Formats: sequence, C-alpha cells, structure tokens
Amino acid sequence: MENKVLSFGEVLWDAFGDGKKAGGAPMNVARHLVQQGVTVAFASSVGMDNSGDMLIEFLKANGLYSNLIQQEDEFPTCEVTVQLDKNNQATYIIPQPVSWDSIETTPALSQAAISATAIVYGSLACRTTKTRETLLNLLDETPALKVFDVNLRPPHYTLSTIETLVARANVVKMNEEEANLLIGGSSSSMRDQIQEFQSKYHNQTICVTRGENGAIVWHDHEFYESPGCPVKVGDSVGAGDAFLATFVAGILAKRPMQTIVDKACSVGAYVASQRGANPIYPTELLNSLVYI
Repeated sequence: MENKVLSFGEVLWDAFGDGKKAGGAPMNVARHLVQQGVTVAFASSVGMDNSGDMLIEFLKANGLYSNLIQQEDEFPTCEVTVQLDKNNQATYIIPQPVSWDSIETTPALSQAAISATAIVYGSLACRTTKTRETLLNLLDETPALKVFDVNLRPPHYTLSTIETLVARANVVKMNEEEANLLIGGSSSSMRDQIQEFQSKYHNQTICVTRGENGAIVWHDHEFYESPGCPVKVGDSVGAGDAFLATFVAGILAKRPMQTIVDKACSVGAYVASQRGANPIYPTELLNSLVYI
C-alpha cells in the first residue's frame, strides 16, 4: 500500500520586508514531502478574502489543494510578520484570531486521517480550542504514525497543550531550545534529558535538532547522532520543516535510522543556506534522497 502523509495545521503568508511568501510549518513540510516523492494530503483553512484566494491558487499550483482546505468567513487569512536578526534567525509576529484557528472536523478530514500512513501536526494551530479538538479527534480516530513537530511560537501555546500533544505522538521532533524548555532544567546531558522525557511520555522516537550541529535521535531504545552540515545561512525559515519531511520520508521507507538522520540534516542544511522555506532541491541533493 502506498504511503500517504496527512499534514495538518496552519497555512499563511510570511511577510518579509521585501515581499511575502506562502508559509506555515505544516504546509512547508507537505511541500518538502512532495519534492521527495511522498504522497501528501494537506489540511488547513483560509479566509474568504483576497489573501485566502491567493493561497488557494498557490496550493493548487503546488499540488496541495483539496477538499481538506476549508474556507472561513468569520476570520481572515493569516499574515505573519517575519523579522530576521543579524544572524538571519527568524522571529514571528502572528495575529489572532485567523482562519486556521477554526478548522472543523469534516467527513473528508476524518477519512483522510483514517487512511493516512502518518499524520504530521504542530502546536501553533492548537492554540485555540476548536482546531485543537478537531486535531485530537483525528488522532484518536487514526491508526497512522503520529508525528508531533513541537514548533513553539511564544506566546501561542500552553505547557498543558504541549503535554497533551506529546502524549498522543509516536514521534516528537523539537529543536534544542524547545528541548531545553520542555525537558531541561537540569545539569544532565541531552541524552539523559531525552531518556527522562521518554520515560514520562513513552514516545517511540524523540528527535532534537541542533542547527549547524546536526541532530540527536532516540529511537527504539538507541541513540543516533549526526554532526550536521555547517553552511552559510541564507535564512533559517523552513530548515526544520525540511529536516522533518526528510525524517518522516525515511521512516516510511523503513531506512536505517542513522541514514535517516544524516539525510535529514543534509536537506535541512541546504534549505538553511537558501532564502525562503521551500527552495527547489538541486539535482545532486534530489539524487541523494533516492536512497531514502
């Protein structure tokens, strides 16, 4: 049976000083999965406004539009202000409420979850009760591999919501800063902290990304590390999404975990070296992913 990933959550416009680009972590993950040849269904909501119409056209052009894209007449399409610091690290100003704060459970969405091989979700779209309850219902219904991209965007989360989402997940992916917030507070090593986290939530796989220093993964009682691929950063937008897409693709293809981590780091590093979240992969990078 063909693997199919359901990516659930926000879609939006990232507004930079020199223009805007379609974004949102779940949408970025979906686009990277498409580049890697994985079948993807993307679920979100846009407003009944010009920005929403433009996003629908964008999703159609990128093979991500379906009846899982809802249109909301009460709340607007989301436009996020992206600010880059001197190291090209991004911070985000996210308005509220917006269209994806009100994603509804529909028969089509329930069926997509039930038939998925994996479902990818994050914390941002769960900041409101309605979308959070929709997601939790889907997670309860589906036998799919549940992949939680922690992706904290202060102040748009509560620790109780994060704990609920972690407890539902088979795979948890977070960056080092998020790991220190959720499982830090001690002088023990990251490995010890990850094991402490796993003993509390019983996840099958825990992945902590470390930017240019690669990643560390706990999977089925073993650790795997990749030293990473230092690059000149174009901007950091989307690098974690590219990593996660590659990681999920590798798991679905049942490749060795060390291979998966190394490949995910290489794709994340490439995206970090470019401007924007979704650069087209060069031929040599795409060819290297054939082995995933």
